[in-house]
Amino acid sequence: QVQLVESGGGLVQAGASLRLSCADTGRTFSTFAMGWFRQAPGKEREFVARISRRFGITIYGDSVKGRFTISRDDGKSTVYLQMNSLKPEDTAVYYCAADRTGSGDIYSARNYEYWGQGTQVTVAS
Repeated sequence: QVQLVESGGGLVQAGASLRLSCADTGRTFSTFAMGWFRQAPGKEREFVARISRRFGITIYGDSVKGRFTISRDDGKSTVYLQMNSLKPEDTAVYYCAADRTGSGDIYSARNYEYWGQGTQVTVAS
């Protein structure tokens, strides 16, 4: 059973930092590639970042490169998203997701089998 639980969202000023966490209550976390997506009102779900299983290879969406960092701690079954230099356009609900197969279009939400409930991030200007 995979259950992803996010935390760490909130309201911050532009330029501030936040760290999101996503914990898996199951026992198979280390076998998944993990991703973060976000969805703003009226927009499609957008790829933010991904980290592979085993070697921890990271990939980022263009809009967050150089500002966000994804990491994982398999011992704690947790994936993190460190967000620095936040902008108002980063405002969205952020979701973590698990990719069991590790193949396919890694930028597409359809490629991820398991999802957290989402955590709201609001960046005020």
